[in-house]
Amino acid sequence: MPAREFIDRPLGRAGHGIALTHGAGSNCDSRLLRAVSAALVDAGFIVLRYDLPFRQTRPAGPPRPGDAETDREGIVAKLEDLRALVPGRILAGGHSYGGRQTSMAAAENPRLADGLLLLSYPLHPPRRPAELRTAHFSKLNTPCLFVHGTRDPFGSPDELESALRLIPARSELYLLEGAGHDLNKPNGAAALVAERALKFVATL
Repeated sequence: MPAREFIDRPLGRAGHGIALTHGAGSNCDSRLLRAVSAALVDAGFIVLRYDLPFRQTRPAGPPRPGDAETDREGIVAKLEDLRALVPGRILAGGHSYGGRQTSMAAAENPRLADGLLLLSYPLHPPRRPAELRTAHFSKLNTPCLFVHGTRDPFGSPDELESALRLIPARSELYLLEGAGHDLNKPNGAAALVAERALKFVATL
């Protein structure tokens, strides 16, 4: 089955590009990804939103444990597609599970992207803070921008700040006050994310 994807383009000349994918319970047409994409397009990005391989095979439900490697292969393929469209910097990003797998793909291949935009990184399962998902952080040599809600049950701001110290590359944490895992707060959150992403890519 071919991957479902959307290419969102700015009206003027594009400079940078980003490939964005979804979380475990969603797809590339989620409200969050549409909103972030629209804001990034307004900032001059070409945005490639795409479904991960697990979602291509199953229209609903979370990924299975054996899906992760294939999902990372899908991420690599989409980044290659994006490079053919974009003259400037390339970012790779995703929400929750999609961001985690993107960061793991970047740890395996430091040349995958110029930077990472990780939305609501699932640092640990809710109420299980000992089960950290940071084993690959010490191998991350790609600059990272983490966007996280202060009410996200998958990791508190303090836990994220501590975890980011494991990453040898430059990493930034941008907090959205009052937001949960879906990043639906504050009003205009997507525009704030795009503004911060534009500042981030300017430093790469």
